[in-house]
Amino acid sequence: MLLARRCTAHMSRPLSASRILTRNLTGLKRNDLVKNSAYVGGKWIGAAEGATYDVVDPAHLKPVGKVPDMTTTDIKAAISAAHKAQISWKAKTGRERATVLHKWYQLCMEHQEDLAKIMTIECGKPLAEARGEVAYGSSFIRWFAEEAPRIYGDVIPQNAAGRRLMTIKQPVGVVAAITPWNFPNAMITRKAAPAIAAGCAIIVKPSPETPLSALAIAHLAEEAGLPAGVLNIVTASKDNAIAIGTEMTSNPLVRKITFTGSTAVGKTLTAQAAGTMKKVSMELGGNAPFIVFDDANVDAAVEGCIASKFRNTGQTCVCANRIYVQAGVYDEFSKKLATRLRKMNVGHGLETGNEFGPLITLAGFRKVAKHVDDAVAKGAKVLVGGKPHRLGGHFYEPTVLTDVTKDMLMTQEETFGPLAGLIKFKTENEVIEAANDTPFGLAGYFYSSDIARIYRVSEALEVGMVGINEGIISTDCAPFGGIKESGLV
Repeated sequence: MLLARRCTAHMSRPLSASRILTRNLTGLKRNDLVKNSAYVGGKWIGAAEGATYDVVDPAHLKPVGKVPDMTTTDIKAAISAAHKAQISWKAKTGRERATVLHKWYQLCMEHQEDLAKIMTIECGKPLAEARGEVAYGSSFIRWFAEEAPRIYGDVIPQNAAGRRLMTIKQPVGVVAAITPWNFPNAMITRKAAPAIAAGCAIIVKPSPETPLSALAIAHLAEEAGLPAGVLNIVTASKDNAIAIGTEMTSNPLVRKITFTGSTAVGKTLTAQAAGTMKKVSMELGGNAPFIVFDDANVDAAVEGCIASKFRNTGQTCVCANRIYVQAGVYDEFSKKLATRLRKMNVGHGLETGNEFGPLITLAGFRKVAKHVDDAVAKGAKVLVGGKPHRLGGHFYEPTVLTDVTKDMLMTQEETFGPLAGLIKFKTENEVIEAANDTPFGLAGYFYSSDIARIYRVSEALEVGMVGINEGIISTDCAPFGGIKESGLV
């Protein structure tokens, strides 16, 4: 998932809208992977009320498909289908469930290119990154397929003669998942694969911006032999999202809610789920610090910053958001980071060599612009970028600002865009205090060659995940989640 291909041309690759339009969702090996129906109870259906909404390519802002705009009537039907499927699916052995999951994994990898193209079209992610996400997302299916036969219980030493104490693990029940647009494949498989492996049926409501990826992988799950109703995909526009979320959290047939998204929405869902005492998993917002100490390998730190900060055009929940650089290497790091960005290309994700795509929404684009304008007004200096890209639309130039301070919006809020603000610091204690000065605690990163410092700082950072001399930390075999207001796992 590292940004691929380092081109020497400046960020000026032209966008040929007409050419992209003709390529949108054509040229796939499997055109049947592009679905315009939701998937409920093993059937491809429309909304009960017949409504649809457009899926838009954020690069040229043109519709590329339509999907059902479902309401509470539809989500109730999906919950009912999942509840029915749960009865027989939980009775399967772990090995039987694993066999289906392994087949699903194989099909996803066989169709990696098609899944990547669909993803690029609907979310703007460069194709090389999209390919990486398909492999990453599929790895969760494989991992939990391997774990399915190993759902062990415990034998506990008895408290009295003639007794035996044992615990067993059983499926929790129907799971409801709400997933984001920035990883439209992996955020579904990360939730669906463990649920299915454990014997649970699941209903997924993908982001309104990126339903096509969800429907494509559901088609492959069906092809792998997953029984009807075990996996359900309910599509809905933003207008119906609140009502569907409320039904998911209040319906007594749903026993677990899993959500990836903003802290504000996560708090609402958690409060609603308390009414029926559902189990919850919440992966929420972040404000990740990225720290470069004087003893760091600066070149490696620059590459790690590129990978962490600018992957998916800066639109990931674990993106570096506050970049702290110690005074001794501040100037060197700043110059090298700016030089690398100037050599990277912006454009449609299907165009060869482009490493930055558009912001997926107008709101996201405006937030980046607002953060840049606020920082510059308060004294920050633009080292590279700093304005909307000449391609127009939702494209914004990858930007580096220096002389950033803690009173600027970009240090207080999660930018979710291609904006890196560099903050100079002097001492280790100073930077740890600054890094922890946030209500969020999802991920953190730092670069150092001092072994003693590595242990001290990794334990001092108030985050759920720490990357040490590494810009990408998520993997199928490691826990993922945060502390404080970044969620519950």
